[in-house]
Amino acid sequence: MSDHVQGPISGLEPPYYAVVFTSLRTEGDRGYGGTADAMDELVREIPGYLGHESARNPGGLGITVSYFRDVEAITEWRGRADHQQAQRRGREQWYESYSVHVAKVERSYGFERG
Repeated sequence: MSDHVQGPISGLEPPYYAVVFTSLRTEGDRGYGGTADAMDELVREIPGYLGHESARNPGGLGITVSYFRDVEAITEWRGRADHQQAQRRGREQWYESYSVHVAKVERSYGFERG
């Protein structure tokens, strides 16, 4: 994951889908950063991809929430060969454990100090 900081994603009109990926990393990089950056670029090619937010604590626990317009966009992302290869490498090298949750967002709102 890139080290750049961005604010929360807002302005998405429901309904849309959130894919929540929660993970516990192993020690060391072993190519993780470069692959994460490549996946960040690749997912942007998916029609219906709306954006994502990520955070990781120093202990290795991370949460990435990716937003998609519809289930078809999620399915296309899951089916990409490069993404599947990154998933395999994640299970082999980068993650102690992870979970994935897919949810339909029916209401969304935010706040920004202005």
